[in-house]
Amino acid sequence: MSASHRIRQWHRWLSLAFTIAVVANIVAMMIPGSPQWIGFLALVPLLPLLATGIYLFLLPYRRKAAGQKNTLSH
Repeated sequence: MSASHRIRQWHRWLSLAFTIAVVANIVAMMIPGSPQWIGFLALVPLLPLLATGIYLFLLPYRRKAAGQKNTLSH
């Protein structure tokens, strides 16, 4: 398994964790007296999600600069 494939898998799981955290935040805002720290819960997966997203965005450009063929296109 290549590093790009592992990063892509991490990005998918992080996006799922981020979605769950956002839903939990919305539900918590609807409950009166809920703790305020739940609003920051979505930041935990968001920061690594940003890093992996930037890597995946730049990956085709890095391959193109190295002269490799893009393996993602069919």
